[in-house]
Amino acid sequence: MMREELTAAAETLQDADDAATDDDVRERLENQSHAFAELAEAARGPDHGTLARHEHILTEVAADADSDVTTHVEDALESIRAFRETVEGV
Repeated sequence: MMREELTAAAETLQDADDAATDDDVRERLENQSHAFAELAEAARGPDHGTLARHEHILTEVAADADSDVTTHVEDALESIRAFRETVEGV
């Protein structure tokens, strides 16, 4: 089952990766983009804890990045939070 918000987050994080100039930031964004692409296509969707960990990582990345990258990361976080609202539980 495809999860559109997670796919959007993965694509937005790839855009952030493309805009990044710092190698560490680029690597972290690439890892997060791949993770969300996998979560979007997984048989079972991620739980709140998994999403919270990714949100935390992305918040840290945004703090270390320039404003263009930060804007992309914030857009990705919006998509993640929109998906998270549909997850049962907490």
